[in-house]
Amino acid sequence: MKTIQFTKMHGLGNNYIYIDLFKQSLQGRDLSLLAQQLSCVKTGIGADGMILIAPSQVAPVKMRIFNKDGSEGKNCGNGLRCVAKYVYEHKIVTDNEFLIETLSGCVVAKVEEKEGTVISVTINMGKPIFENKKIPFNSSLERTIRKTISFNDQDYDVTILSMGNPHIIFYVDDILQAPVTTLGPIVEKDERFPEGVNVEFVEVVNEGEISFRVWERGSGVTEACGTGACAAVVSSVLNQFTNKNKETVVHLDGGDLFITWRNDGDVWMKGPAVTVCEGVFYINQEDSDV
Repeated sequence: MKTIQFTKMHGLGNNYIYIDLFKQSLQGRDLSLLAQQLSCVKTGIGADGMILIAPSQVAPVKMRIFNKDGSEGKNCGNGLRCVAKYVYEHKIVTDNEFLIETLSGCVVAKVEEKEGTVISVTINMGKPIFENKKIPFNSSLERTIRKTISFNDQDYDVTILSMGNPHIIFYVDDILQAPVTTLGPIVEKDERFPEGVNVEFVEVVNEGEISFRVWERGSGVTEACGTGACAAVVSSVLNQFTNKNKETVVHLDGGDLFITWRNDGDVWMKGPAVTVCEGVFYINQEDSDV
């Protein structure tokens, strides 16, 4: 195949190239390299990564996510909302509520639609994981909830958890002054995180609102991170800044998400998903072994 049909979508500015494997095949291709090529803004399409929409043995649809550096992620909140919008609008699913398989397990998606167009998606992101060995984070501690950790010989009070992928949360007084591009890449590659880590900076606005910026592993600065926003809300509840079982508005660079950590332990996220464009990506002759 010398061409690949694609759809570009975004959730609050967190944009990916989506490839429908119900319609075409990428068998034999180097998916890591393809993600890098598609994501390159100068020679490709330009995106935060690539997401595959594929058949599943355990759910109506499966999502695979590759960051723009080619690494494969386990989960993506903004990506899940876009996948839900795509499969519903393309009639791959017909129910308003359905399962999506990810590398970190199956999640429930609920779409709100008007005349066949999805206007918002709610995702059950599952339960947070706090055990350091499961995140994974190499530490003598069993958990890291508001603990002092040193990076570059400076101490920070942080909370570390997983929402299907690892997150570390720093609290700041002014979100606009957060060291996203300086501290973010240092923490992402810290050897204590054997799989890397998503680095979140949070300013608490009030009991029902937080402001959020992120350095995503494998992608760098992005406009939004759904799993990171969920992790930030869980962390804020644990740190007694916000309340459990009550909706928290998370202000991201790309817009707002509405997140609730319910009493049953599940984290629910609601937000938009937008289709940007559709097109054909041409595989150059020298890239034919991709």
